[in-house]
Formats: sequence, C-alpha cells, structure tokens
Amino acid sequence: MIDTSDTSAVQGVGDVIRLAVAPVFLLSGVGIMLTVFTNRLARTVDRARELERSAAHVAEADRDHELGQPLATLARRGRLLNYAITLCTICALLVAVVVVVLFLGQSFNFRISYMIDTLFITAMLSFIGAILCFLREVFVATAALRIGLRRAR
Repeated sequence: MIDTSDTSAVQGVGDVIRLAVAPVFLLSGVGIMLTVFTNRLARTVDRARELERSAAHVAEADRDHELGQPLATLARRGRLLNYAITLCTICALLVAVVVVVLFLGQSFNFRISYMIDTLFITAMLSFIGAILCFLREVFVATAALRIGLRRAR
C-alpha cells in the first residue's frame, strides 16, 4: 500500500519546483544584466585611467580644461553603474531568497504568500532602479560623446 502522505509531500515539492522555475529564469536574466553593467564599468574605469595617464603629457595649466570634464563624466558614469550593480545584486539576492522561502514554506507548512509577495515586489523595484541607473548612465555617456563632437568642429 502506498503512503498517501509521502505521495502528497512529493507532489507538493514538485509544485514548489514548478513555482521556482520562473524566479530561476529571472536570476539568469539578472545575471546577464550584471555582466553588462560590470563590463561597462570596467571600460569606464579603463578610460579614466587612460585619461589620468595622459594628464602627465598635458601642461598643468591645460589639465583641468582638457581633462576635468571628461574625468568628471567618467566618475559620474562609474557611480551610476555602481548603483546599478548594487541594485541588480540586491534583486538577485531577493529572488534567491524567494526560491528558498518557497521551499521552506512547503517543507514546514508556513503561510508564505505575503512574504513571497513582499520579497518579489522589492526585487522587482530593485531591478527597476538598476535599469533606470543604467539608462541614466547611457544618457550621460551619449551626452558626453555629443559634447566631444561639438568641440571638434
């Protein structure tokens, strides 16, 4: 004879696994966004270091005029990307906690719906914040590019 409590427990775990699949796919997307953000930050830092090295070849009187604005722009971009990375990482952590809470709720028969709602909404707000920081960084980078073109004329 089959023990129905074991069968229902296994079915419950199967249900939780099905529920956890969507957050796990979300984690994959968040991971890709983190890769994009960190690559842009690395390029921004490399460019700032390159400008700082070139400062040695520029006369001290011209240094602020030639390099001050580009370095300030790169610093601003770096801060925005840092915020985006931080918010995206918080999002990933919260989504991972959602998956853990799903399994704990099933295992210990906790009522978890409010906790899951709160965690997931907070994760999505964090992700929205990260995307907005990234969008702002793109605007800053694009504006700096346009300014450089205007100067060359």
